Amino acid sequence: MTAPPNPDFDIQTSEDLLRRFEPPKEASLVKELDFVDANYAAWIAASPFLVLCTAGGTGLDASPRGDPAGFVRVLDSKTLLIPDRRGNNRLDSLRNLLSDPRLALLFLIPGLGETLRVNGRARLNTDPAVLSSFAVQGSTPKLVIVVAVEAVYFQCSRAVLRAELWNPERHLVRTSLPTPGKILGDATAGQVDAATYDRELPGRVLSTLY
Repeated sequence: MTAPPNPDFDIQTSEDLLRRFEPPKEASLVKELDFVDANYAAWIAASPFLVLCTAGGTGLDASPRGDPAGFVRVLDSKTLLIPDRRGNNRLDSLRNLLSDPRLALLFLIPGLGETLRVNGRARLNTDPAVLSSFAVQGSTPKLVIVVAVEAVYFQCSRAVLRAELWNPERHLVRTSLPTPGKILGDATAGQVDAATYDRELPGRVLSTLY
């Protein structure tokens, strides 16, 4: 069993941190732009999944967002539009953005080792004309997140390659982990019936995608 890390070895200063690493290579710096060029726009158009990171009144949040590739729209070189699809209605990310508009996005593209990172500031918009342009299966999002882009850059493939993220031989068998029903059943001391929840969940998810 691993012992807890000794706090005497905690890094306390930037100087202490920097002396442990080599300086960044030039490529890792020049790849960062303050706008979305044609290359990065192509990556955004190919991505069906992102993680939205926020901090604000409700604390920290990292929220998965997904839809068919191209669901994030490049309005212009400094502006992205992200439809807010149906979810669990906790609204953690959205409430954070109201108190602190800063956000970070991490885009993933299946089969690609590199990821794309975008930093910026957001506002929440309910323009009916814009919402209707994002309609899917007759359902429009309740709002769109309008992102004012401040930084865009790709991340190298090392993390994805180490994780073997896209290797089907590394995919877990679903029954090897606790199910959502079991997690809820344990968290509520049995008030949620695990078997019933797990049986109904797949149909409920499919019927409420949009």
